[in-house]
Amino acid sequence: MKIVIIGGGFAGLKLARSLNNKKGFEITLIDKFNFHQFQPLFYQVATAGLDASNISFPLRKVFHKSKNVRIRLAEVQSIDAEKNLVMTNIGLFEYDHLVIATGADTNFFGNTVLQKNAFAMKSTIEALQIKYKILQNIENALVLKDATEIENLLTVVVVGGGPTGVEISGALAEMKKYVLPKDYPELNFATMKIYLLEGTGRTLVSMSEKSSKHSLEYLQKLGVIVKTNALLQEYDGKIVKLKDGSKIQSNTVIWAAGIKGNVPEGIDTNLIVRGNRIKVDRYNKVLNQKNIYALGDVAYMETPLYPNGHPQVANVAINQAKVLAKNFLKIQSFQQNLDEFEYNDKGSMATVGRNLAVVDFPKPKMHFKGFIAWYIWMGLHLFLLVGVKNRIQVFINWIYNYLTYDQDLRLIFKNPTKNKSK
Repeated sequence: MKIVIIGGGFAGLKLARSLNNKKGFEITLIDKFNFHQFQPLFYQVATAGLDASNISFPLRKVFHKSKNVRIRLAEVQSIDAEKNLVMTNIGLFEYDHLVIATGADTNFFGNTVLQKNAFAMKSTIEALQIKYKILQNIENALVLKDATEIENLLTVVVVGGGPTGVEISGALAEMKKYVLPKDYPELNFATMKIYLLEGTGRTLVSMSEKSSKHSLEYLQKLGVIVKTNALLQEYDGKIVKLKDGSKIQSNTVIWAAGIKGNVPEGIDTNLIVRGNRIKVDRYNKVLNQKNIYALGDVAYMETPLYPNGHPQVANVAINQAKVLAKNFLKIQSFQQNLDEFEYNDKGSMATVGRNLAVVDFPKPKMHFKGFIAWYIWMGLHLFLLVGVKNRIQVFINWIYNYLTYDQDLRLIFKNPTKNKSK
C-alpha cells in the first residue's frame, strides 16, 4: 500500500511512526521543513526561554532505522484526485492513499494590512522573528531621547486571549520583570507595557470559568494589561485601533486570535467549511473521496459529542492518526470492521508564568491552579516532545531558568553588511 502523507506535524508524524516498518506499506512523508516543530512551546522561543533547536527534531532522524518511510522536502502545489497524484515543486508523487495533515496557519480574517504589520506565531521561524523584533526594539530604544517614542518601542500588544496569547503575555511580563532590567540598566522598564486583547468577555474562553478567572488574576499579578471585549479593528504598524474607538501606540503586535486550515489546491471547495477545514467522515476520509484522508487541524468531523467539529489541539491530531493507522492495517488485511473516531477529552491547560498555571480535567471534573498545575503542564509537555535529547535539554533549561530567573538566548542574528571594494 503506497501512502503519501502531507505534513510532518503531530498527526502526520504519528501516522508515519505508527506504520513504520509495517510490512506491505510504502510511506512518503512530504513537508516543506525537514524537522518536526513542537508548536505548544513556540512562545518560549519567541521570549528567549528556549532555543529553537530544543523544540525542533529532524524528521529523518526519527526514521533512521526505517525500511519503509521516506522523507521528501517539498512544497505541495496541488492534488489530482482522479489520477492519484500529488504535484510538488520537486516533482510528482503517486499514491494509493493520500493523507492531508497540513495543520493550520494564522487567520487574519482577510485583513491584509494587519497581516503585513502584525506578527504571527505558527512556526519556529515566526517565533524567532518575534524574538528578534522585541530585542531589536529595545536596542533601538537605547539611542532615543523622547519618552513617548521609547514607550512605543517597548510596548507589546498580544491579540487573542486563548492559551497562546495568555502564555506569551505571561512570558513577556516575566522577561520584563526579571531579565530585561539587568540587560539594559539604562532603560526604565516601568514604561514597558504588555497588553492582552481578547474579543470575548474572558480569557481562556475554551476552558472553565475558574481557569479564566485564575489566568486573569495571574496576568494582572505579572503586570499585563488585559482588555476583554476588545476587538482590534486596524493596525498600521504604529497604532492599534480598537472597535470602541480607543487606541494603543505600539511598534509590535503579536496576532494569536485565529487559525485556519492549510488546504491544498485540488480539494473540492464544497467540502471546505468555516475555518478552512475539510469535511471528513468518522474514519477521517474526505467526503466523496475513496482514498483521501485529512487529519488534525485541517480536518472537520462532526460526531455526537462534537457536532461542530473537534477542537484544534495536538491530542486530537495524534489520536486521529492512531485510529487511521489501525484502519490502514485492517484495510490491508481485508477487514471490514473499521474503527470510528471519537475524541476522549483528557483535559486542557495553560501556563502564565513560573508556578502559575491552570489545568482542567473533565472526568473526574477537577481544576488545578498554581504550582501543581504548572508542574502538570511541564510534565505533559516534556512527555510530548520528540526525542530524548530534546526532553533533557528543555528540562535543563527550565531548571536553570527557575533557579536563575534568566536564560542565555537573547541573541539577534542578522546578515552582516558586506563592504564591496573595487
